[in-house]
Formats: sequence, structure tokens, C-alpha cells
Amino acid sequence: MGICEILAYFFVYGVLGWCVEVAFAAVKEGRFVNRGFLNGPICPIYGVGVVSVIFSLQGFSESLVILYLASAVLVTFIEWLTGYVMDRIFHQKWWDYSGQPLNIGGYVCLPFSLIWGVFCVFIVKCFQPLVAHLIGYIPHIAEIVILVILSIAMIADLYVTASAILKLNKRLEAMEKIAAELREFSDRMGENIYENVKDGMEKEEQLKSKVAGMKEVRKELRAEYSAGKEEWYKSQQQKLDELKGRYDSLVNELGSVGERLVKAFPNMESRIHKDALREVKKRVAMRRNKRK
Repeated sequence: MGICEILAYFFVYGVLGWCVEVAFAAVKEGRFVNRGFLNGPICPIYGVGVVSVIFSLQGFSESLVILYLASAVLVTFIEWLTGYVMDRIFHQKWWDYSGQPLNIGGYVCLPFSLIWGVFCVFIVKCFQPLVAHLIGYIPHIAEIVILVILSIAMIADLYVTASAILKLNKRLEAMEKIAAELREFSDRMGENIYENVKDGMEKEEQLKSKVAGMKEVRKELRAEYSAGKEEWYKSQQQKLDELKGRYDSLVNELGSVGERLVKAFPNMESRIHKDALREVKKRVAMRRNKRK
């Protein structure tokens, strides 16, 4: 089979896989969610998986048992490899089967592997002949033009999505730095308050012993001390507000692609910036609930 056939089947099953994911999410969550990794209506992992099964397991199509087992193993390996590579590149786990029995690293699990095997047998034995027949009606030149356009669009989409993910990771890193600053600032402020109170009490005791009876002097000193504390508190509050504003800006301005990815992969976990990503997911969920 030529490159045109491979690409044609890749796009057909990639789009159908996207439709399955969207339908599943719609039933589960009661709303439309673009469940694809890319912005366009395609899930490349489905296209790669089905094309691999069609072309590598043709010799086993006469035996349903062997076809089923081989398909389940092959698709499971592709899903594991995709999840592992994406995790290492983007430092994020995009789906997580950790709660499922007999899973491997959360990337794959036995129940879904068995389901993929059933789907692959159905596709090879029933659906693929129909797809091949329909594609055969498309003129060769028209097929090439369509495939070139789709390939360019997908590559551009991949670039946009990858750039958005890298920006999201930088944003998460900046959020964690600000969160660390906030914790350090809070600790330092607490220590300063304690030291100021302690220092004030000591000065008052010294004042009582040295200038007993001089009420006016003591009042002036207390007023001066209180004014100094108030000015210090204002400056610290300004710094605190600035840090919180920077943090909120990072959380709330994800960009359309970043926010879509967070919505599309609710179980996504970051290996490096776990707390920051949880906060982002929390804010995205809050904004979604407000729109309802």
C-alpha cells in the first residue's frame, strides 16, 4: 500500500476516533468537550493505532482470536509509548489509568486493552472494507490535494498546540515561584510582627521604669511607634497584593489553547508543577461553573 492510502486511513480513523472521544465526553459530562490533543477534529493516536493494525496484522485476519490478541497488544503498546513519550517531552501525564486494575504506569490498563481489541477486530473485519471502497471513489489527484492540505493543517496545529503547552509549563513554573515567594513573605511577615510586638513591649517596660509619671511623653512615643507600624503594614500589604495579582494573572490568562487542553484532559497531571496545575484546573472549573 502506498503513502496516500496510509495517510487517507490515518485521517479517516483519526477523525472517527475524535468523534468517539467527543461522544464519550458528552455522555459523561453532559456537554461538548474537544477531547483531542490538537485543536482540530482529529485524534492522531487513533489514526496511528488503526493504521498499524490494518497494515501489520493483515496476515492474521482469518483467525479472530489471533487478530483480537495481536490487536490488543499492538494498540496497547502504541498507547503506552504515546503516553510515555508525551510525558517525557511535556512533563505531563495526559491520561491516567492508575485507578484501573492491571495498569502500567497509568498509561495503559487491561480493561481498555481488551476493549481496543474488540474495536480493532470490528474495524478490520467489518468497517475497513467499507472505508477502502469509499476512498476508492475519490480521484487520485483530488486525493493527493486533500491529503496535502490536511497534512499541512495538522502540522500547523501540532506546532500551535506544542507551543501552547510549552507556554503553559512556563506559566506553571512562574506560578510556583510566586507561590514560594508568598509563603516566604508570609513567614517573614509573621516573624516581623512577632519581633515588633516583642520590641514594643520591651520598650514600654523600659519607658515605665525610666520615665514613670511622664504620661505625655509615653503617649507621644506610643503614637510614633503605632504610626511606624501602620506604615510598615501598608508597605507589606502592597507587596502582598502585587504578588497575588501576578499569581492571579498567570492563572486566569491561560490562552484559548491552554484552557482547552485543561478542559479536554481533566485527569492531566504535571510531574514537575503538580500544585500549580491543580490550581489552574480548579480555576478553570470555577469559571466553567459560573457560565452555567
